[in-house]
Amino acid sequence: MKKLIVLLLVFTSISSFSQEEAKRVSQYNLEKKVAIQGYDPVAYFVQKKALKGNNDFVTSYMGVVYKFISAANKDLFIKNPVVYEPQFGGWCAYAMGSDGDKVDINPETFKISNGKLYLFYNAYFNNTLKSWNKDEVNLKAKAEVNWKKVYK
Repeated sequence: MKKLIVLLLVFTSISSFSQEEAKRVSQYNLEKKVAIQGYDPVAYFVQKKALKGNNDFVTSYMGVVYKFISAANKDLFIKNPVVYEPQFGGWCAYAMGSDGDKVDINPETFKISNGKLYLFYNAYFNNTLKSWNKDEVNLKAKAEVNWKKVYK
């Protein structure tokens, strides 16, 4: 009987994990399951700039693929992926806070705030990071609420 209960718990955990992976892949800003257009999420924190990762250093976290510039950055990510993942599924933080919209980003337009990575749209003379900086506290609070609605 105990084995049956343990087996059911394991199956339920695996099923829940698979559903969460599928949800993340469907809701996150990905290109062929790759996050941040292939940019290294750790580089924003460690090297303090946006750097394109490469195919030599790749890992997957809950269905989302990340690329890195080095084995060291990959190892840092593996140890604590939640620290390095972009907020709001990698969508534009300003758009998520303003309207709750999923708007693509320019991976070179970013901000680290309170240990979190925020990415922004920046094209056609519209750099949303500038707008975010004007009202960051309110936009961040709204983005948190909107992301919970989007990612239910």
